[in-house]
Amino acid sequence: MKKVLILCTGNSCRSHMAEGILRAAAGDLFEVFSAGSKPKGAVHPLAIEALKEIGIDASGHTSDHLDQYLNTGIDTVITVCGNADQACPTFPGKVSRYHWGFEDPPHAQRPGESELDAFRRIRDEIKLVFEAYAAGYREAYKASE
Repeated sequence: MKKVLILCTGNSCRSHMAEGILRAAAGDLFEVFSAGSKPKGAVHPLAIEALKEIGIDASGHTSDHLDQYLNTGIDTVITVCGNADQACPTFPGKVSRYHWGFEDPPHAQRPGESELDAFRRIRDEIKLVFEAYAAGYREAYKASE
């Protein structure tokens, strides 16, 4: 099974939403992890709430440093914020890298939008991208069988 690591600077919002969404969409194809270059040490409660609204339980997620994944056989690294893309180290072996940047939910609130609404909007953007990635991978996997 392929191992996918999703990176963000703080590993508290975007990377956890992406981890939960990708695991729900393709947990049968990927082992999914998330980490940060400067982890905050906790998952933002609104990220957990936004995922819960779409049936994903992230209450057991932890905020981890990317170093703990350096020698674990990661196949794919996906960065979801610009800072993590710049700070991402070279992983040993043949590793695919993707960068899909999203706004930082705690700082993305628009006029007339609650903080939770900002989390929901970014969750939905992440869901669209990561479900499309999972569907594309699944199609390619089926075609190669």
